[in-house]
Amino acid sequence: MDIQNTQSQMRKGVLEFCILSIIQKGEVYPSDIVEQMKAANLHILEGTLYPLLTRLKNAGLLNYRWVESVSGPPRKYFVLTEEGNQAYEVLLKTWNEMTAAVNQLTQNNNDNTQAIVA
Repeated sequence: MDIQNTQSQMRKGVLEFCILSIIQKGEVYPSDIVEQMKAANLHILEGTLYPLLTRLKNAGLLNYRWVESVSGPPRKYFVLTEEGNQAYEVLLKTWNEMTAAVNQLTQNNNDNTQAIVA
């Protein structure tokens, strides 16, 4: 088993949910998403982020608006659509159910291991 591949797949599986979670809090610029992800120890490159944002926009979950910048080209700010908010709520419920189940299973595994050893 390639544990690094498994870790990578686990992270990739939650990226869209994490991105929606950040944008759900309010309009955001992509570099802000990168910084918030980095602060949470979920590093994402802009080369990975932009295709995800495009996919979420094409799915109708995001909208964006252009804002002129005094220090460079216009900036694209993203916000959730109503459909995006609904998708976020479904994913949040799924995440909470899944983490509770995984926590229960992993906690039980530790309890069972201790019981068998004792």
